[in-house]
Amino acid sequence: MIRLLQAKTRALACMTALALIGALVAGRAQSQQAALEPLSAFPKAMLAIRTQGGNVHNFSIWIADRLERQEQGLMFVRKLEDHSGMLFVYPRDQHIAMWMKNTVMSLDMLFIRADGTIAHIAANTTPQSLDIIEAPGTVRAVLELDGGTAARLGIHNGDRIFSDALSPHVVKTPH
Repeated sequence: MIRLLQAKTRALACMTALALIGALVAGRAQSQQAALEPLSAFPKAMLAIRTQGGNVHNFSIWIADRLERQEQGLMFVRKLEDHSGMLFVYPRDQHIAMWMKNTVMSLDMLFIRADGTIAHIAANTTPQSLDIIEAPGTVRAVLELDGGTAARLGIHNGDRIFSDALSPHVVKTPH
């Protein structure tokens, strides 16, 4: 009888510890979400993608222009409006690695060279994944769009991005 009570007590202690850990993790995620800057505070700009076939697609974008905004990205955003996205801009060409932590929707990530051409597209990324997503080489910016947008609009590697949000070294208007 005493062994049975001891076993039940240990089981109850383990369940209590697991519940406490779960509550702490949930509380941390909630506090992370509460500490996020609202997207309405991010700078906004227009961006155009000209495909090699000559089609131009216009987007309204938020700009992740500093480290805190780049770390936040589209975390906890449930839905993007059509023709909207987020542009991550860096001061120089570099190897950029992204992940989907706390990102609850699939995204297309377009990795952009300094001349505005798309170097790589990571299509339909997996929500919440901690897998590293990167281009094979150095890039200047990353554009995140709703998952499937690139395929739906016929956007491919080599297509060109135009926006005043990109560095001064990138062509600003489609020709």
